[in-house]
Amino acid sequence: METKERSALDDARRLLAECSLFRGLAPDERNALVARGHLRKFDAGDTIFMIDSPGDSMMAILEGSVRISVPSPEGKEVVLAILHAGEVFGEIALLDGKGRTADARAMTRCNIAVLDRRDVLTFFQRHPNAWPKLVEVLCERLRRTDEHLAEMALLEIPLRLAKALLRLLANDERAGGAAAAKVGLTQRELGNMVGASRESVNKCLNEWQRRGIVTIEDNIITIVNRTLLKQMAEPDWS
Repeated sequence: METKERSALDDARRLLAECSLFRGLAPDERNALVARGHLRKFDAGDTIFMIDSPGDSMMAILEGSVRISVPSPEGKEVVLAILHAGEVFGEIALLDGKGRTADARAMTRCNIAVLDRRDVLTFFQRHPNAWPKLVEVLCERLRRTDEHLAEMALLEIPLRLAKALLRLLANDERAGGAAAAKVGLTQRELGNMVGASRESVNKCLNEWQRRGIVTIEDNIITIVNRTLLKQMAEPDWS
C-alpha cells in the first residue's frame, strides 16, 4: 500500500473512532473495530445506497454531507435527514439484516468509512458492553424522526421551515462548518424536507427576506436575524 493511501486510511480510521457511536468505548475496543474499516469516496449526487438494497454495512461520514430520504407514494422525495461529518448511517439494516430503510445520496463530495456487517456483529458479540452506546445512537435517531413527523403533521409551514433551517445550521456548526449562517439547499430540497411545495417555501422565504430575516442569492440562504428566526420556530402559545 502506498504511503499516501495508507495515511488516508489511517486518517479515516481515526475519524471513525471519533464518531458518536464509538466515542464511549475503551480505546482498545475502538481500535479493534475501526481497524477493519475501509474508505470509499463519492462525488456530489452519487447514490450511496437505495431503499430495500441489502444492508451489509454501516457507514460513518468523514467528510461531506449525505441526504437520507424516502420516495413518497406520489413519486416525490421526502428528506428525513441531512448528515454531516462524524455521523453514522446504515446501522438499522446492518443490525437486523433486512433491506435499507431509505435512500442515501452524497450532497457534496464525500469520504466515507465503511464497516462490514460481519465485522460489526462479531465485535459486539465479543464486546457486549458496547451495546448501550449503539442503543443510545439509535434512540437519538428515532427521537429525531418522531420529532420530524410530528412537525410535518401538526405545524404550519413557516414553523416547520424555521425549525428546519435552525437544525441545518446547528448540524453544520457541529460538523465544523463555516461560522456564517448559510444554508446551501434549493427551495425544492427544503420543501422535501418540511413536507411542502417549492412554491410554498418560496413564498415564505420571500416574506422573510422582506422582513430582514434572511437573504437569498444563488440558492444560498443566509440567516440574517437568527434571534427572530428562533422566536418564529418557538412561538409563545400562552
